[in-house]
Amino acid sequence: MKIKRQPIVVVLGHVDHGKTSLLDALRQTSVTASEAGGITQSIGASVVTTKDGNKITFIDTPGHAAFSAMRSRGSKLADIALLIIDGSDGVKPQTKEAIIHIQEANIPFIVVITKIDLPSASIDVCLGELEKEGLLFEGRGGQTPYIGVSAKKKEGLTELLDLINLLSEVDGVESDNDAELEAVVIETSKDRGGNMVSVVLRNGKLSIGSEIYAENSKGKVKGLFGDKNNPLKEVFPGEPCKILGFETIPQVGAIVTDKRQDMSSQEKKTTVKIDKNKIPLYLKANNAGSLEALVASIPDGFAVVEASVGDVIESDVLSAKANKAIIFVFESKVSSSVKKLAEMDKVKIERFEIIYELLERLNQIIKSGLIEILGKAEITTSFPFDGKKVAGCKVFSGRIEKTSDLRLFRGEVELGKVKVISIKKQKQEVPGVSQGEEFGIFFTPQLDFQTGDMLVSVSGQLI
Repeated sequence: MKIKRQPIVVVLGHVDHGKTSLLDALRQTSVTASEAGGITQSIGASVVTTKDGNKITFIDTPGHAAFSAMRSRGSKLADIALLIIDGSDGVKPQTKEAIIHIQEANIPFIVVITKIDLPSASIDVCLGELEKEGLLFEGRGGQTPYIGVSAKKKEGLTELLDLINLLSEVDGVESDNDAELEAVVIETSKDRGGNMVSVVLRNGKLSIGSEIYAENSKGKVKGLFGDKNNPLKEVFPGEPCKILGFETIPQVGAIVTDKRQDMSSQEKKTTVKIDKNKIPLYLKANNAGSLEALVASIPDGFAVVEASVGDVIESDVLSAKANKAIIFVFESKVSSSVKKLAEMDKVKIERFEIIYELLERLNQIIKSGLIEILGKAEITTSFPFDGKKVAGCKVFSGRIEKTSDLRLFRGEVELGKVKVISIKKQKQEVPGVSQGEEFGIFFTPQLDFQTGDMLVSVSGQLI
């Protein structure tokens, strides 16, 4: 039997337009101060209880452009959207994106004009800019409701909650506790306890011991935790929670159900063919939402070899070494033992707390076009061997190894890349040679090298 349930409200808008501050004021908690860089880095959900005892679930989607895909998913799982716009800043690119997501989701929405306590704020100017985007407002020839608020001075907050409840009444937000479970994954992460999956329920109920399925992931509920990390026995429609019990992490946006599914058609891992003209890159993030956003934002010029959730572990370093890749880390941890292994294996790891800085660093690498030189050797002579040529060399600097990525230079001109077949020192096969040592090297392809050319060993990682 269908009954009224608490509305699920998604919060959309441009970065720094006051989304988190508004939710902070509504929840009467302190989220903003703990956020690195002053921006929301991952999707979260929370429950607000109004003065009348009604509950509202808010999904806070990030405002940065990199999270466009998550914002789109967020709006599709919600009943109502809040379009946040800074009263002193007006319409911005992500404001326009948010409008498109809301219209595609075909859900009712409220325009919330924030920071109205500032002298430069103007509700009329904001409405005028939004009208140019095709929105029509109540009292101005349309039906879209709007409201001005100030999180700092706590103005308009009660009226906003009342307006949300009114829209949910008009729209008839209902659910059935006895129906098949329908929950939407809004975030995932890993901790010492196992895979943690954040969801919001739209139908049915979730209990400890329930068998759960989400696309190619399955599990049994071992633990349920509320928006304040409080343990729960059951979760009902409209409520957010974290689930402990999935065997593997499902994708953000996946539908969680309690209906048994055929897991035999699980996707098989495929080998990624790396474009040799691109820089191999490993990505690690502390949750799936951030990881998805990063993968979608990687600038052209990089090839993502692997992207995964969790802390950097030794196998990540070994795999990155095999692919001659850089490891870029967003918020995840890198232990001292992993750092030591990376240093020994000459694998570069860079870690960031703020997404802007990570993306700026990648763009900086692309623009710089510099490579890390590990060694140089000058070709001093050549001699025939089995119908081919062997180069006699002396290491000018650094080290040349059999596994080195070598490039042949004549002056400033790169003649091509070569692969080492054999390195011999005093007729003995050796794994590598260091500065000042003389050696013979056989490489392929047999480029037309000559005395005075340089063999340069590079890391395959830009700096």
